[in-house]
Amino acid sequence: MTVGAANPSEQWFAIWTQSHCESVVRDQLAAKQFEAFLPLRRTWSRRAGTRRLIPVPMFPGYLFVRCAMDKFNYIEILKARGVVRILGERWDRLAAIPDLEIEPLQRVSNADVAVLPHPHLREGQRVRIDAGPLAGIEGILVRSRAPRGLLVLTVNLLSQSVSVEVDCTVVTPVGPFLPVAPDSSIGAAFSCR
Repeated sequence: MTVGAANPSEQWFAIWTQSHCESVVRDQLAAKQFEAFLPLRRTWSRRAGTRRLIPVPMFPGYLFVRCAMDKFNYIEILKARGVVRILGERWDRLAAIPDLEIEPLQRVSNADVAVLPHPHLREGQRVRIDAGPLAGIEGILVRSRAPRGLLVLTVNLLSQSVSVEVDCTVVTPVGPFLPVAPDSSIGAAFSCR
């Protein structure tokens, strides 16, 4: 089984879970020494007339595991209560997620920033944050309200994204501008500069 990210054959995989079982699966995998990552965001909840911030998964129904996937690890992961499946065709043809998609999610999870669900995107301006707790993170800038904008972080395999509000004065374009269709529900993409 896997411990840490030193092994170059280790990759990130997405695990689809039963509804509201993400934490249960994460805890079971961690107990089996797998590197499990469940990105969380905070949202307001009202129970018994009291409002409070509670943690919820950024990607409901999914979490990530990093390991050198062989048949033994595949079966051990599937044994965890609440696992529906590991995304991919079959055990030897699983869909790996690039480190470049997981690392920004880990940094956002550790930073004290507001994270909101966002529609999955493939269009807009790719930018890199140059300063602050999220320096170095790249994503798609989809809205700019000087000096603030939304930076979208995507896990393509899940076709899901989350957005983080960023200061547009500390972002630099790193890719080509891909215009968003005018009738798109996400609006036009803008560069900060």
